[in-house]
Amino acid sequence: MAISDRLVRYLGSTKNLVGSACGLAGLGLHAAGMTGSSWPFVVAGLYAAGALAAPPERVTLVVAGAEDEIERLRADLDRLVERVAAHAGRMPPPAMVRLKEIRDTLDDLLARPDPLAADPRARQELIRAVRTDLPAGFETYLNLPGWFAAGRGRTTRRTAADELVAQLDLIAEHVTELAGRLLEAEAQRMRDQTRRLRDRSRRDA
Repeated sequence: MAISDRLVRYLGSTKNLVGSACGLAGLGLHAAGMTGSSWPFVVAGLYAAGALAAPPERVTLVVAGAEDEIERLRADLDRLVERVAAHAGRMPPPAMVRLKEIRDTLDDLLARPDPLAADPRARQELIRAVRTDLPAGFETYLNLPGWFAAGRGRTTRRTAADELVAQLDLIAEHVTELAGRLLEAEAQRMRDQTRRLRDRSRRDA
């Protein structure tokens, strides 16, 4: 990081703010005639003491711009669903049902940016689902001739429609597991609150 960047960060830090407040107190003492000619040393000493006594800066490990990335991901999901819906007449009905289920689950996750912002791995899994896994399946299916995708002239028992639905089943399972992992913390808070209410009820009985 450049020296200027470190300086800007320090100027806005808790240590500088506390030190400056203590330094101003030293100037107040000087104005009251209590420090004499040694006032510069008093001000500097009070600043240093305040800066050293101030609590350290809070460590933040959330990736900068994570919230913006989540918003872009939401927009990408909306565009994907719109483009698939434009070809709904060619889609096997089970695929559209599964896509809606996936979209509903992803919407619930993207509506909670804080857990996602704090979990880079979860964000990467969502990015892969929205920008790679879902588009790949639908694009491959739509680029096949309609008669072949529907199973006419097939050489195997499974049609392209069967494969698309199978892929969506796997994606749905994965995003559901991911949602469960991220929402478990919120569920745990509810359980903790229930336990506190029960404990208080027993004490009041």
